[in-house]
Amino acid sequence: MIDTTVDVINKLGLHARASGKLIEVTTKFNSNIQIGKGEKLIDAKNIMALLMLGAGKGTTLRLVVDGPDEEQALSEVQALFAAKFYEAD
Repeated sequence: MIDTTVDVINKLGLHARASGKLIEVTTKFNSNIQIGKGEKLIDAKNIMALLMLGAGKGTTLRLVVDGPDEEQALSEVQALFAAKFYEAD
């Protein structure tokens, strides 16, 4: 199990389009992927739960990945956040 954090650095935060891109990444993996603030974690494969997080720019989110492909899942999720969800600034 991997328990780490990711920072929301894109201008609009974890809005609908960014959440959709995150879902595209997380649903490719067999691992259980959870994201949230502190102890409140949600399923990172659930679009409605992601939208309800209300994670704006500057938010630090806890990311917990557990499963057979956890390392690859973590790498791709971190890359997506680092690339600002491929949005123009």
